[in-house]
Amino acid sequence: MTKLINVSLKTGLLTCLALFQLTAFASQDWAIHGFASQGIIQAEDNNFVSRDADDDISFDLTEIGINASYQWQPDIRFAGQLVYINGGNRYEEGARVDYLLMDWTLASDIDWQLNLYLGRYKNQHWLYSSTRDVPHTRPSAILPQSVYYDIFRDVALGSDGASLSYTRLTDIGEFDLLWSYGTSPISDSATTLLLSTTAGGDIDQDFTHQASIFYRPEGTSWQYGISLLDSDFKYSADANEGYFDADATSQRVMLNLLYNSQQWEFAAELFQERFFFDGFFTPDWSHDQKAQGFYAQGRYFFDEQLTFMLRYDRFDANKDDRKGTELERNTRIPAYFGYMYDTTVGLTYRFESNWQIQAEYHWLEGTARLAPAVVPDVWTNDSKNWQLWALQLMYWF
Repeated sequence: MTKLINVSLKTGLLTCLALFQLTAFASQDWAIHGFASQGIIQAEDNNFVSRDADDDISFDLTEIGINASYQWQPDIRFAGQLVYINGGNRYEEGARVDYLLMDWTLASDIDWQLNLYLGRYKNQHWLYSSTRDVPHTRPSAILPQSVYYDIFRDVALGSDGASLSYTRLTDIGEFDLLWSYGTSPISDSATTLLLSTTAGGDIDQDFTHQASIFYRPEGTSWQYGISLLDSDFKYSADANEGYFDADATSQRVMLNLLYNSQQWEFAAELFQERFFFDGFFTPDWSHDQKAQGFYAQGRYFFDEQLTFMLRYDRFDANKDDRKGTELERNTRIPAYFGYMYDTTVGLTYRFESNWQIQAEYHWLEGTARLAPAVVPDVWTNDSKNWQLWALQLMYWF
């Protein structure tokens, strides 16, 4: 069954590419957009930006992208996006295809619609998961790391597979039901960021299975949602390294809330994630723990140009050891690697219809979301309390 799915997905992606090439100059049904942004960023006493904890101001805050969609038939659309990003030590620098998909409206009526997405589809299950790839659609340059962990950016943004969305208008409000199943490639650089600077093997994602439901009550400005995730990973160790083959499973339950009015926006997401890990340190090593996290974010729109943001973000790697006391006692890893709390203020100024500048300042305690994730870099990340600021200029068309 898995082989059939993989063959189908590869065929769908090749079909997308072929149609893009054949119709590029023969159709008026294209929509093409792009963006470019450059910023400066500085983080103190850790490797969030620089691998060697260089505190100097960095220009590793670059995002350039172009996306296009082609309406092939009234009910079939093809879309894709190519980007170049440089975020320092947060993810791998370089170009990648964020998404490349076929969007097929299977059925629709006056009050409902069912769509199928095939190819490299986008994750639509979290509040910012489908827009985090475009800088001017984010509330800040650095999203809350409890949920939008930058090391997992490429894995969480989308997958190669199939996705369904069903929207229904009723007398009590609007419902969105979403489902997806696929896999994401994981590069060697991402493997190092996730596991250890000395990990020489390969990580493969066996699958990621997600489902979510969003509800917007009639006559209100509120949206409520719940999403579920189940994903398996496999690590194949290199023969000459000190680690072993491993299997891992991630299972997440997340609640979200969104409020929108003319001048106010409030967003919050709360999750619990169970993580199983077998192998890696020794062939028979096993680990099972539950992480918890949430953020609450408010934005005030003074007018169409100026926006103020305030956010609190919290992540506990083990809900039964929130301050990392047992972590330090059992492993001698400093307790502050067991959590990360972030208070952020930000200001966005849109001085033209397609130009924007964004500034933010973070006060942080803990290092649980710094790379590497499994074998922490305790020598580089030796500060419990640290600060981060960023300034980013954006243009889009």
